[in-house]
Amino acid sequence: MKVFFLTVFLLLTPLVSSTQNVFQKAYKSKVRSSKENIRINFSDTLGNTGYLPISIIKGKTKGPTFTLIAGVHGYEYPPIIATQKLLEEIKTDELRGTLIIIPIANIASFFTRTPFINPQDQKNLNNAFPGNEEGSITEQIAHFITTTIIPVSDVFLDVHGGDACEDLIPFVCYYNNTTKPYQTAQAKKLSIQSGFEYVVSYPYKITDTDPAKYAFKQAVQDGKIALSIECGKLGNVQNENVKLITKGVYNMLKTMKMYSNGTGPHKNIISCDNQTYISATAKGIFYSEFKAGDSVSKNDIVGYTTNEFGVILEKHRATNDGIILYMLSTPPVNSNDTIMCISTCKNN
Repeated sequence: MKVFFLTVFLLLTPLVSSTQNVFQKAYKSKVRSSKENIRINFSDTLGNTGYLPISIIKGKTKGPTFTLIAGVHGYEYPPIIATQKLLEEIKTDELRGTLIIIPIANIASFFTRTPFINPQDQKNLNNAFPGNEEGSITEQIAHFITTTIIPVSDVFLDVHGGDACEDLIPFVCYYNNTTKPYQTAQAKKLSIQSGFEYVVSYPYKITDTDPAKYAFKQAVQDGKIALSIECGKLGNVQNENVKLITKGVYNMLKTMKMYSNGTGPHKNIISCDNQTYISATAKGIFYSEFKAGDSVSKNDIVGYTTNEFGVILEKHRATNDGIILYMLSTPPVNSNDTIMCISTCKNN
């Protein structure tokens, strides 16, 4: 296996095209059975600097391009550690096609242990797509992914987990985009074959000109086969969730005939849709005896919020029958925070 290392420096915003050219040079290289690691460096007018690490892994033979991105939220550790294992384990001689791996998309968030946002510009990368070529550092990174990474991808997999305050059950998800039936069917197929027990379908309601906001939703909007994994919770590395993510990626690659190290679908797939969300209306201290994966019935009291003196400010009720996909699992709560996501689920 040939391994190359290359760093690209972006000193001024107008030079974005040069970084695109360097990426394209690495991506279009005819050298196969190789791995090329590059860093795309960014700086904005606010004085912020940072970089986007990208590994381009070319298999022995030609085939599809599969993009895997982790660390859009830098506090979501199981996806980041899973990409490290994949970078170590993937054997280029056994790979067909090309893997593009972005192991940590939000470097500043990761190294400062900051949930949700890039602390440099206080922006959430997973709310910044399609980005802005002349914007702040987060917007520039989103723009680069939108204009350079997504266009060359046949499949775009965005891997997330529970951030510092979130409990969730592991699941794979895709958008039910009826305007692009082929891409939706393929995303559903990859989800089913992933090995995850819970397969979640989200409604797709934006137009082709609406801001996509989310990374894999941008890929869906751009006509790609795109899906996401949610696995891990509470800002910790759980080895079982790292294994679930790597198994999911291998199963997807096997389904695409890109790699043979797959185990097949889960024996008891549970399909979920019709998500509803409970939001807080008061700032205070959150309590709940429920956890992700619990079943609830409509109007059940699933938690409550008090002030600093223990006075109950509001009680939170389930919006419908279903299973808790993810929920707030730490005491601090602010007005408009999402307390819980409940989804209707059934066995296939």
